[in-house]
Amino acid sequence: MPTQQEQKVAKAQKTGGSQSSIRGVVQRILFASPSPQAPNELYALGVYGAVRPERHRVVVEPDARLTTNTYFGRLPASYLQRWTQIRELEAVFRVRGAGRLEIHASDAEGEPRILTTAEVATPAEQEVRLKVSLDRFMDGGSIWLEAVTSAEELTIEDVRWVISEPLRERLTSVVICTFNRADDCLNTMRALGEDTELLAVLENVYVVDQGTDTVQSREDFDKVVGLFQGKLRYLRQPNLGGAGGFTRGMFEISQAGGKHANVLLMDDDVLLEPETVLRMSAFANNSTDPVIVGGQMLYLYHPNRLHIGAEFTDLPMLRPGVPVAGALHNVDLTKTLPHKRVTAGYNAWWSCLIPAEVIEKCGLPLPMFFQWDDIEYGTRAGRNGFATVTLPGAAVWHADFAWKDWDDWARYFSLRNSLITSALHWDGFDGKTAAKVLAKQMAEYLVAMQYGMAATLLKGLEDFLSGPSVLADGGVEAAAAIRKLRADYPDTHRKQPADLPVDAASTVQIYDDPGIPPMLKAVLVKRVLNILAGRTGGAAQMMAGDAKWWNVSRFKSVIVTDSAQDAFRVRSFDREVVVDLAKRGAKLLARLAKEGTLVREEWRGAMGELTARDNWDRLFKS
Repeated sequence: MPTQQEQKVAKAQKTGGSQSSIRGVVQRILFASPSPQAPNELYALGVYGAVRPERHRVVVEPDARLTTNTYFGRLPASYLQRWTQIRELEAVFRVRGAGRLEIHASDAEGEPRILTTAEVATPAEQEVRLKVSLDRFMDGGSIWLEAVTSAEELTIEDVRWVISEPLRERLTSVVICTFNRADDCLNTMRALGEDTELLAVLENVYVVDQGTDTVQSREDFDKVVGLFQGKLRYLRQPNLGGAGGFTRGMFEISQAGGKHANVLLMDDDVLLEPETVLRMSAFANNSTDPVIVGGQMLYLYHPNRLHIGAEFTDLPMLRPGVPVAGALHNVDLTKTLPHKRVTAGYNAWWSCLIPAEVIEKCGLPLPMFFQWDDIEYGTRAGRNGFATVTLPGAAVWHADFAWKDWDDWARYFSLRNSLITSALHWDGFDGKTAAKVLAKQMAEYLVAMQYGMAATLLKGLEDFLSGPSVLADGGVEAAAAIRKLRADYPDTHRKQPADLPVDAASTVQIYDDPGIPPMLKAVLVKRVLNILAGRTGGAAQMMAGDAKWWNVSRFKSVIVTDSAQDAFRVRSFDREVVVDLAKRGAKLLARLAKEGTLVREEWRGAMGELTARDNWDRLFKS
């Protein structure tokens, strides 16, 4: 005699909407977060009365209303209508009790409407299916579930949006790149492996470990590996940065050629919502044309906040992460939800799915080590005719960027690689515009007494001008060299609170930021002249958010809190260093303006060789 659970599984297999079969599932509706760190309000809400949410199940008590008009609870209808072949979906429920199920929708302005309803009254578990048409959502809008009760409670579980037949039934391979974040990586692996239903859509999970503190050294490693039922591939290689780690996964997955699995790149230190993997995979497999599907980033330290809805790159200004018009940016998702459909220029690789067709046509990434590798690849894909969709409701939690200090050795790669990307993909690149942009940055670093940052900029510019040979080792030598170079500048040294002299702590006041002054260009020129003439003096302490160049340049010495809030630095005026850096900068910027077109052609000519499988194979074996 089959057990009750076996009967449920058999029934679900027949209906196609269950724990045992994920085929045709576009999205599961979850009622609670995967971690105490993340708020349940991003999943389901009690409008009034009492609701008791669990991960896959919710109980709506008598005289209550439930809504999933939340970030993770909604179906991104506008994106599905625009980019996929889906025109009709079914919401599949398992219910017990009495109440009314309602399917709601919104438009680009967020105005709601009801699509369909169903009254249920059943003491035993029952399956309910509600069909909706995917139309009237071109400019924006979402679809969500609501449930209302009166005298009795209603239990709802295993809710999913399903379609009859996916356009493609292609599996996804996840690639996690890690470097000395063994515990974080293992937690991410565990979260992925414990979603047993999700494993059905995965071909393999590649963990590319480039660190010395390895993931496999952890006590629970074998236990976590066992969760993947033979689908985990653990690879060790030299540290080639994020570019090298992610490319290794792409290299392994695509080596057989043809239409291999989707490749989903993911950071090691995220708080993972496993449902994101399913949603991105289903979206990609139903897209009319191959598209890169990006997951959004929520702030790990402020988990109700969205980093950015969609972004693009201003290549002439060497500026990444520019919010797309209409996209939400740094908003509280418990108060503001996205409504309008927007199109991204690229998606960062905290979670990003790349279809087989994109890799087949665009090749592998550049060996940039890290920083801008994802931007370059997304930009390259766009120039090859592949759009990027940053999908609402598909996201991971990642450490807040505002808590990462910009004055860091990693800025070398950001500066150098921004120049490489601009030279490769901006048709108007001749070096002159970039020289103006960098000259302004250089002046700001100097007046802010960030001499290590100024030297970092010059090193990045110098290596860009040296041409493609700088990428010969994948960035290993450059990473070591920039750390050594920056160590020569005292303003780069992080100090602990106990290192602050007692007299400084008692006599140097915390600067009260007056705000952004008008006519910043004129202010910058004035501050440069004042510094050269020795017309600055005194000392101050500044909070991280107040340490802008126009504030710091008022003083000869400033104690600045790091953005990470765990250390501080001391910036002190040094005329000799300023003059030296300014002279070197003037020469290099003049070279960029003069030689920019020639260098651009060198980089473009080397593109094929740098991204070739043979080149990457050589780097992996180094």
